[in-house]
Amino acid sequence: MNIFKKVFCRTYQIVFHLALPVMPYREPKLYETINEIKEIVDSEQLTSVLLVTDKFLYENGLTKPLEDALAESGVSCTVYSDTSANPTVRNVADALHTYRSNHCNGLIAFGGGSSIDCAKAVGARVAYPQKSLDQLKGMLRVLRPIPTLIAIPTTAGTGSEVTVTAVITDSDTKHKYTMNNFTFIPSYAILDPTVTYTLPPSLTATTGMDALTHAVEAFIGRSTSKETRRLALEAVHLIFANILTAYREPTNAQARRNMLLASYKAGIAFSKSYVGYIHAVAHSLGGQYNIPHGLANSVLMPIVLEYYGKTASKRLWLLGRAAGVVSKEDSPEIGAKKFIAAIRSLNKQMNIPEKLSGIKKEDIPKMARHADREANPLYPVPMLMNAKELQIFYVKVADWSKS
Repeated sequence: MNIFKKVFCRTYQIVFHLALPVMPYREPKLYETINEIKEIVDSEQLTSVLLVTDKFLYENGLTKPLEDALAESGVSCTVYSDTSANPTVRNVADALHTYRSNHCNGLIAFGGGSSIDCAKAVGARVAYPQKSLDQLKGMLRVLRPIPTLIAIPTTAGTGSEVTVTAVITDSDTKHKYTMNNFTFIPSYAILDPTVTYTLPPSLTATTGMDALTHAVEAFIGRSTSKETRRLALEAVHLIFANILTAYREPTNAQARRNMLLASYKAGIAFSKSYVGYIHAVAHSLGGQYNIPHGLANSVLMPIVLEYYGKTASKRLWLLGRAAGVVSKEDSPEIGAKKFIAAIRSLNKQMNIPEKLSGIKKEDIPKMARHADREANPLYPVPMLMNAKELQIFYVKVADWSKS
């Protein structure tokens, strides 16, 4: 990256960092079980809600207890269950049509980050009926309040139940873009470990590593605060202490609850301190090939962290201490290597691959440009890179052995 762009990026990041204390961040009101939904709908005077979820959860009856609780509360519930793993512009349009057709006045997102992000985008279109999603993408484009949003995460990973972010894919252009607005923070979040019990082990693994990516990138960036550093360290500690148990013992309530809490803490941390190139590259891979976001982050994380080298070693050492895999006697360089090795070990123990198949060499320049536009100048990464430099990560992560 040339010196002028570097100066611009760092200046931009400094301005956002200085503005952090006055930005209108808030946290949703927390509940512990879906049985408490009556208290929420009564307080918000909701009469008709759109329940945004996915086919697996709906067809396997996992939304039924929630639907029953809403019916007992006298609230009409319409279900939109076609949310894709990477929610699309079409998903949002269809869900919006369902919302309007049924005269809904509230949104409930039940699922992983995909369902929550889809619901956020629906809320944006309700608030701005004359604008397309393309016109609402980017930073602070949705200033009007969206309808009451209740988030019930069934995965412990995205942290979308507490973040300002929604990520939507344009299937036509194969581009995945972010929408960042304070109005997107849900009004309520229900962290109920029982709804995560049926999550397949592979998704427990990749969504958990997604939460770890949030905590790591929030911590090693250059726009941290005392609060976000604390939350990131707490999240890393919880993840390393609980993710393998949640993976191996799906109905372990304590492990599942701790993973939900870790995801929540990491979500607050990265909402305020942002993420980095791991996410930017992962988003471009998801947009181009529909690679699940958690999987892309899991595979990319050790590769990108290793590439940062000394620019991130001290903070990676601190993260390693929180994870319990690094000694205080270790040097920052050794500690960083141990922490990265521990991440690789977690991936291996949970059968997450080291590389991703399906990446085409001819697509790399375009994906790198998308990642560059997403990350620069906003993301306060330890080392700045332009689109050409970012291409190295696609090469390193690609499995071309079968091509």
